[in-house]
Amino acid sequence: MLSELLQGTDTGGFLIIQDTCCYSGRNLLKSLINAALNREEAVHVLGFDVSEEELKDGLKTLVTHRLHIHSAYIDPLGWSDHPTFTVQQFSLVELTHLIKQTSHLKPATLVIDSLSWILRHVNPPAVCKTLQQLKKGGAVRAIIGLLHADMHQKGTVGSVCHLATSVITVTPGMKGDEAVAKITKRSKSGKVMQDEEIFSINEDLTVTVQSKPCNPGHKQNDTDEQQVDPTANLTFNLRLSETEREAKEKLALPFVFSKEKKTALLHSGPGSGRILYEPDANDDYDQEDPDDDLDV
Repeated sequence: MLSELLQGTDTGGFLIIQDTCCYSGRNLLKSLINAALNREEAVHVLGFDVSEEELKDGLKTLVTHRLHIHSAYIDPLGWSDHPTFTVQQFSLVELTHLIKQTSHLKPATLVIDSLSWILRHVNPPAVCKTLQQLKKGGAVRAIIGLLHADMHQKGTVGSVCHLATSVITVTPGMKGDEAVAKITKRSKSGKVMQDEEIFSINEDLTVTVQSKPCNPGHKQNDTDEQQVDPTANLTFNLRLSETEREAKEKLALPFVFSKEKKTALLHSGPGSGRILYEPDANDDYDQEDPDDDLDV
């Protein structure tokens, strides 16, 4: 599934790379940028976390006319007189104007490095609203965002990831050059697909999907649990013999009435008494107010 996401065939998609301090997802983000440039797409990068030089390191240098980096690393809040890009420009109108300044006719791919910086300085509902508006199309073909999950509350991370069509959660692997990608992808029909793959990133930022993580010990434990009988070493017997089962079936339960008992209760025999009441003329019984005679 990771290879399919690198191909980037979905229009209107919103991909989030979710990382932590244990493993950075920036190299995978660069791999996705290179993949978009190889597809001859225009790519606009909003850079907050690292400098423009560090962000360009390893990217395709021969296609710079289709790569546009709007760096807010030096002055993200616009304190200088002429800032390049500020966090206040993260809105539908500003981003659409920024992207359409280029001469590319096709919608571009918007890369955000990172969403965490924006969420720390802009109200999260406003960020989610802008992302939802950008997803609907127009100047943006697709959105790719890097999100540092350990910098925010779970509710904020969940709200942003709920908007995404695909979420890649990266964690370190068993070896130094390996990592594990837990992928959740939502199709347009609403179907949710999940996968887990081991991958590595080469020096040229190409991604090699190696295998799926396996846990043979877990399968062995499942087999052992199926073979173990939990009633084997009990001091009492939970099973009934044929004789005990027949005796149980013949036992009359106290709350189950037999036909003879039902007949005796429903049909009164000779000698049974009845109470008859005939109202007297002085009773003065009012049907509309049965408690009228009470001194209440």
